[in-house]
Amino acid sequence: MEEERTAQDPRPEADPEEDPGKESDEVVLSSPAQFKALGHPVRHRMVNVLRQRPATLSQLSSVLGLAKGTAGYHVRVLREAGLVRLAETRQVRGGTEQYFALVSESFRFHKDFTGGSELLFNAALAEMLPTSPGQARHTVLRHLWLTPDEAHALVERLKAQAAEPYPTDSSRGEAYGMLLSLYRADIPNLSAEED
Repeated sequence: MEEERTAQDPRPEADPEEDPGKESDEVVLSSPAQFKALGHPVRHRMVNVLRQRPATLSQLSSVLGLAKGTAGYHVRVLREAGLVRLAETRQVRGGTEQYFALVSESFRFHKDFTGGSELLFNAALAEMLPTSPGQARHTVLRHLWLTPDEAHALVERLKAQAAEPYPTDSSRGEAYGMLLSLYRADIPNLSAEED
């Protein structure tokens, strides 16, 4: 049977306050609706599924173990927040299938938003699975003593690591998460011991 495809909903533009004239595929997160949408564990998982490819409500409900109506509700919240779009429609067996996709491959927090670390840490905790024997896993909390220049250089290295493209072939392995954060720690400095 022949399928009819319709492209819809163009990607949003970059935030002009962030870098005027710069074209970007990033969505700058700044509205309460966006933070609320991404703060829910089901919607966070849905965003991670949609990073792989566009999907229908039936596909999303199946892979996430949700009722189709529940998946539809969460897609609607993500669409209303400007994070998901209707990517295409297909005519199949007298009906219409709707495929939903992320509006961008990348999201980042607005420079004035201060709750990004908490949102990301909560999201990472919600998606962590127990480790099975033989699986790779590494979690460590380490404190470094850095000058401001060293801290900025490390941030640039972490940004480069985090900016690597997402694999497009999800069949080649299992999903692993990586949360990188460099933050000022609330650890007082001991003065040097005097002889």
